[in-house]
Amino acid sequence: MAGYISDAVIRRLPSYYRHLRELEQEGILQISSQELGERMGLTPSQIRQDINTFGGVGRQGFGYQVQALREHIRSTMGLDREHRMVIIGAGRMGQAIANYSHFARDGFITVALFDIDPERIRKGTPELPVYPAEEMEERLPGLQADIGVLVLPADAAQETLELLYRMGIRAVWNFAPVDLHYPRDMAVVNMHLSDTLHILSYQMKHMES
Repeated sequence: MAGYISDAVIRRLPSYYRHLRELEQEGILQISSQELGERMGLTPSQIRQDINTFGGVGRQGFGYQVQALREHIRSTMGLDREHRMVIIGAGRMGQAIANYSHFARDGFITVALFDIDPERIRKGTPELPVYPAEEMEERLPGLQADIGVLVLPADAAQETLELLYRMGIRAVWNFAPVDLHYPRDMAVVNMHLSDTLHILSYQMKHMES
């Protein structure tokens, strides 16, 4: 059973999962820490340390069973059950998130979007409805969502997060360009897109020196 897992290892879990899924698709049944490390750009000792941390089991001289390790990581990340998402903000990015097929493959199902724009609301479909934002409190209980996705202007994000919390949603994926304040029993992941471009700019600058 896995014990405490550091933030650094948690950030690497999706990469492990993706590489192991690709290995399965390639028909590879067994892999060593050396081979997995070469594929992921990590040392064999880092691979072994990470996998021991989250409770994966290998055999010395034989390495890791690809399917068993992938399934273990899948369970560790909570991907062995379905998650229902509501997206607040039905603009281009909100629609792109809702229609990205890989999310559904991993069990993240968008059940509805909310927006204040009448035109966007009219473009909703029975399969992917877009409801008026003022109907959130009324509709959220029936949607049984456990993840809220905020694709909003910064000035609307905090209030919306607090509404989601009151309605029982304890996980938020935040694309609004603001750091939100939230209770300790809530999980929030911020996706500040400009931050990633700034990091890329830094890396480009220091490649030149």
